[in-house]
Amino acid sequence: MSRMIGVDVGGTFTDVFVLDEAAGTAEVAKVPTTRPDQSGGFLDGIARQVDDLSTVGVVVHGTTAGTNALLERKGARIGVITTKGLRDVLEMRRRDRPRTWGLRGDFDPVVPRDLRLEVPERTLADGTVRKKVDIDAVRNAASELLDKGCEAVAILFANAYANPANEAVAVAVVRDLWPNPHVSASSEILPEIREFERFSTTALNAYLQPEVSGYINRLDSALKNDGFGGEFMIVQSNGGVMGTDTACRLPVRTALSGPAAGVIAAGHIAQTAGFENVITGDMGGTSFDVALISDGQSMLSPQTSIDFGMVVRAPMIEITTIGAGGGSIAWVDKGGLLNIGPESAGSTPGPVAYAQGNTRPTVTDANVVLGRIDPDSPIGGKLDRLDVEAAGRAIDEHVGGKLRLTTTEAAEAILRVANSRMAGAIRLVSIERGFDPKRFAFMPFGGGGALHTGAMLQDVGIGRAIVPRYPGVTSAMGCVIADMRQDFVQTINTLTASLDADGLREIMQRHVDDGMALLDAAQSRFEGRDVVVELDMAYVGQTHTVAVPLSIEVADGRVKATTKDAIENAFDAAYRATYGRLLQNGTRRVMNLRTAVIGRRPKFDLTALAPEGGSVEAARTGTRSVHFGDSWHETSIYDRLALPVGAEIPGPAILVQPDTTVLIDPGLTGRVDAFGNTIITPDEG
Repeated sequence: MSRMIGVDVGGTFTDVFVLDEAAGTAEVAKVPTTRPDQSGGFLDGIARQVDDLSTVGVVVHGTTAGTNALLERKGARIGVITTKGLRDVLEMRRRDRPRTWGLRGDFDPVVPRDLRLEVPERTLADGTVRKKVDIDAVRNAASELLDKGCEAVAILFANAYANPANEAVAVAVVRDLWPNPHVSASSEILPEIREFERFSTTALNAYLQPEVSGYINRLDSALKNDGFGGEFMIVQSNGGVMGTDTACRLPVRTALSGPAAGVIAAGHIAQTAGFENVITGDMGGTSFDVALISDGQSMLSPQTSIDFGMVVRAPMIEITTIGAGGGSIAWVDKGGLLNIGPESAGSTPGPVAYAQGNTRPTVTDANVVLGRIDPDSPIGGKLDRLDVEAAGRAIDEHVGGKLRLTTTEAAEAILRVANSRMAGAIRLVSIERGFDPKRFAFMPFGGGGALHTGAMLQDVGIGRAIVPRYPGVTSAMGCVIADMRQDFVQTINTLTASLDADGLREIMQRHVDDGMALLDAAQSRFEGRDVVVELDMAYVGQTHTVAVPLSIEVADGRVKATTKDAIENAFDAAYRATYGRLLQNGTRRVMNLRTAVIGRRPKFDLTALAPEGGSVEAARTGTRSVHFGDSWHETSIYDRLALPVGAEIPGPAILVQPDTTVLIDPGLTGRVDAFGNTIITPDEG
């Protein structure tokens, strides 16, 4: 079973990447995403490329099921059992506002107030149990929530991170009564200080459990019924993968898993091609997702807000998302300003050119009208031809007529606004964080990213771009590449002067043991195993912490203790790197210990994707008129997958392949490298 399959489900298309390690070949498929049940597109995409699933060893899935359930508020009906006096923590949040300058704002937590029940119990911040939990009250609360139709429940006790004893008793009582496994405990999900973040993450985990676990179990059963006997894994938001059992228990870790897989693939492709610094731009049908990879490392954030008031405290690859995908709708507001998104036509009905009922123009429609997308070769395989005329009429009605522009001018205006928004997202993750974009290469992927490469180079000032061999299915490729990763956290909350180094080592050892056990249970093949340890630290009096990497030695599964001096020196180095100086006579505090146990999965040789033989002349399929800037240009069209290694294609040119279209603007040149990537650079002079 040498074949591996990666499947990424997006808002518009479901992408499939099939790797045959023995043969050194890869196949791709792109099919429309099915809604509301995404499993249809998942199974259809696999069936298009694989006849016999018994020959497949691994299927890895990047899913948006959890993200969509959160954004669309379509999770389960859940209840909360919490400490007396804390039922409103989820609603009070951090007293933030949905709009920075607004004085009003509404927020409805995922758990209504009548389903947030209190029980007598109290644990202090130092872990002392002042009042034992009232077991009868817990039993009555669980029964009441079941009577009210709750499918899942979250147990959220005060200071359970410091001592989980009371919460553990309550969880045992509830699990005896609850008719399914959908019981989430804050001390199991996030044993970390800060009540709201812990409560929010645990509640959202419970909110997702019935939806995500049901979806995963349906896929698992369907795969097995079709003869699949290998390993089925799910991509996490931290860029690693986990087994289906873990994903069903911790579905909150699947939020943004699809975009995370794309960043992992981009990092591997870039490093193999000799690029350590890359800004990625994943443009699908609904959104444009941007991430930064510096010195070969993607940026991890300890928490993110999926939507206003919906905070997930878990390691996630830092991804900035804006509503500027191919299906994003262009519209003119009351003030006469042209806007793009955030509403998207998605896969159903799709852009106007898809002729499935939509009448409002999208970014894809603008690209079609300007000749940048071949109407006779639509991606996805669902349509025979795109309706260019209908796209033009929609642009005239909703944009051109209102702004007194011709069809061509209006289409160009749509792209300029979309490009401006995308360039702004790139500046946000680079310039505004102290990174010079000139040091980075731009890597566009997704179905539409490579159509906007030239605009990003010009608008942001990036010097070059690297377009992957299969940009339309890069996230699906990332599923195949991603390592297995398990993250753990435990609040320490002590001064370094009084830190118990042996106690710290014991917690690390527990994390390592649990992580290694999960890797063993996966029964996957690993090239090696790594342990990464960080401390969240700050000076006393500071609210925000810095991440302090620790050099930890693990031999034969045993963690060797570190010293207070080593911890203080590591903090000084991390703090100076972040802020440029240390605080004289400042007292250091250790807040949290974070441990990641990583199983390094084998990476396939990207030369397997490189073209063999061929010529530029044979790859050239003709020309067509394409609009760039202020005029139409007769543009050469190439079959991109037929271009040989070393081929140089001057712009204007269009490279066509089944999963996307690559646009090389006038003044740019594309060169095919040894791995089949296209490196796009400005012409000299």
